[in-house]
Amino acid sequence: MISALKTAYDAALNFFYPPVCQLCKNERAMAKDGYVGGKCWSGLRFLTEPYCERCGLPYEGNITHSFVCQNCKDMDFGFSFARSAMVANPLILQAIALYKYNRAVWFEPFLGDLLTRKAVPALSGQKWDAIVPVPLHPVRQREREFNQAERIALHLGKALNLPVKTNLVRRAKFTGTQTQLSREKRAANMDNAFFPTVGKSRYLERLILVDDVLTTGATTSACARALREGGAKEVCVWTVARGT
Repeated sequence: MISALKTAYDAALNFFYPPVCQLCKNERAMAKDGYVGGKCWSGLRFLTEPYCERCGLPYEGNITHSFVCQNCKDMDFGFSFARSAMVANPLILQAIALYKYNRAVWFEPFLGDLLTRKAVPALSGQKWDAIVPVPLHPVRQREREFNQAERIALHLGKALNLPVKTNLVRRAKFTGTQTQLSREKRAANMDNAFFPTVGKSRYLERLILVDDVLTTGATTSACARALREGGAKEVCVWTVARGT
C-alpha cells in the first residue's frame, strides 16, 4: 500500500515538474531521485573523520586520535555531542534553502535520505528514547506552513523505529535569521529562546535532537538545554549539514 502511494506521488510530481535536476537545471533527474542529478550528487560530500568529537566540525589532514576543536574548548553546550551527515557546501545549502523557504518539498526525501545514511549506522545499537526536531516559533511556522526539522526527523524516526516528539520543547522567542551573526551574537540571540513543555519523565532520558544545519551550535545548544531542564539526561544532535 505504502509503495503504491509513493509511486502515485512520484508520478504526480513528474507530471507537474520536468524531469530535470532542480539544483543545476542541466541534467535529467526524476522524483525518485529527489530531483537531484548524478553530477550534483557527485558534488556532495559526506562528513567523515577526522572531526571534533564534541561539535562534529570536520578537519582536513591525518588526525588519528579523538580531539576537541579550539572552538569547543570554552563552550558550554547543552548537548553531549553533535554530528552531521554532510559538509555544508553550496549544493546542499541550496537544496536546504529551496526546501525551507520556497516549499520545494520534493527535496525532502533526498535530505531525509542523506541524514539517515549517516545517522542510522552511528546510532543503531545505542539506547535512545525519542527524536526531537528543533521547533520553529509559531510565527515562523505559519509563514513556512511546515517545520523542515520535523519533516526530516520523521525519516530518521522511521529508520530507527523511534518516536518523534514535537511536544517536549517550544520556541518562545522570535529570532531573525542567524546566518549573518557572529558566534557571540548567535548565542545571545538564543538566550531563553526555548522552554520545556512537559514534566520530567524517566522514560525520555536520552534524546536525539534534529535540525537541518549546524553552524555555531547556538540554536541546538539552547534547545538541548531546555530539554535537559525538562528531564532529559542526555541530548545529542544530528543535522543534515555542518557549516564551518
